[in-house]
Amino acid sequence: MTSKAGCNKIISMVLYSKPSCNYLCAMLIKSAKYITSSPSFELCPPPDKPEYAFIGRSNVGKSSLINMLVNQKNLAKTSGTPGKTQLLNHFEVTSSTPTPGVKGDGAPVKWYLVDLPGYGYAKRSLSDRRRWEQMIENYFRKRQNLINVFVLIDARHAPQKNDLEFINQLDAWQIPFVLVFTKADKEKPGVVQRNHKAFLDKMRETWQFLPQSFITSSEKKQGRDEVLDFISQRNTDALSGEEA
Repeated sequence: MTSKAGCNKIISMVLYSKPSCNYLCAMLIKSAKYITSSPSFELCPPPDKPEYAFIGRSNVGKSSLINMLVNQKNLAKTSGTPGKTQLLNHFEVTSSTPTPGVKGDGAPVKWYLVDLPGYGYAKRSLSDRRRWEQMIENYFRKRQNLINVFVLIDARHAPQKNDLEFINQLDAWQIPFVLVFTKADKEKPGVVQRNHKAFLDKMRETWQFLPQSFITSSEKKQGRDEVLDFISQRNTDALSGEEA
């Protein structure tokens, strides 16, 4: 598809830029706190910090992943009920990244982490689904400080139609995103690797450039450093752009 090739050439340039250090930069999470829940992007906090949104199918393990990343057990509320999250939930994170060869933890950086309502919950009414679609589209297309979207994929399963449809929609909106495969500890490693490869192979049928992807386990903290390093690099890029 021509549109995907054009859009994802831009995305790939962002996602595959080389980090400033030759190893994981070991982002340190200093604090993370809940700020607010909003029914629309207009009511979100002022767009004055880099922002990263997390979204996936209902029951993909989003809250557990967020809690793992910020090293808190109950920052994002976990629930056994799919479709529980209905609002745009903002958390403010303060982090720092040590500079190789320089003493100290590095300068503190504040950024927003956003827990978005999941998609693919079959029991939602038609009116609820339409409200969700409008809220999510407005947020993605109009939120000025949105740096990147983390699309969560359940690593236990073969490629799912609604996951593929959602990332195709992100591409149509020209929203930068990466893939985060969750629950890697819930299946045998070989199955996880096969499902990961199958998903990327399915994308290759219509995509010229693939987004970066991470394999994670909230239980074992697998992939934590890699995801945080990615955010650290995007923060550096965003703040450097502000200073230029």
